[in-house]
Amino acid sequence: MQNSLVIMGVAGCGKSSLGAAVARAAGLTLVEGDDFHNPASRAKMRQGIALLDADRDGWLTTLGAQLRARPEGLLLTCSALKRAYRARLRQAAPGLRFVFLDIGHLQAQARVAARGAAHFFSASLVDSQFATLEDPTGEAGVLRVDALQSLAQLQAEVMAWLDAQAGTVSAHHDMPTISTPAMISSTPSPRRTVTDSPSAKPTSADSMNPRPTRG
Repeated sequence: MQNSLVIMGVAGCGKSSLGAAVARAAGLTLVEGDDFHNPASRAKMRQGIALLDADRDGWLTTLGAQLRARPEGLLLTCSALKRAYRARLRQAAPGLRFVFLDIGHLQAQARVAARGAAHFFSASLVDSQFATLEDPTGEAGVLRVDALQSLAQLQAEVMAWLDAQAGTVSAHHDMPTISTPAMISSTPSPRRTVTDSPSAKPTSADSMNPRPTRG
């Protein structure tokens, strides 16, 4: 199973906090997606200008490279707002899983505003985040969680989900192969024929009736 995990959602949903907590609990390297925005994109966001697909293209390529560079797994925080963005990341790490921090518009707005001027992301961009978001609920390998739960609750929910998935895969791999009737010959084993003729060859019961293969 792919060990990498993306914590995703709009600005203010708590990606960094949950990402750090889950990374510690799961023993994964934490990679903050925001650290890889180029200076031009950071300047646009600081000015309250929403990023376009073209602005995010190189960013997604870089994040994909981060995923490929750590086949042992990592934890990536990334908004991953559009299905196409998530598809780009999945191409870099097939089987990649996502935790979607679902939050309401007002709550996200309040959280981003509380960051102050120290953060490059302008609170005026929250509207564009929700306009761009394509809800991932229902996609394969996605867990939706309520972003308003406590950090401890969120961490426990994510870890339980990861443990359950790991247990399912382990059980599938450990399941024994069951022989079907078609795998077992119903032909009775012939008796070995004894003859005085030097040209005659004994018939092997094992060669006529091979044992069923075990998986």
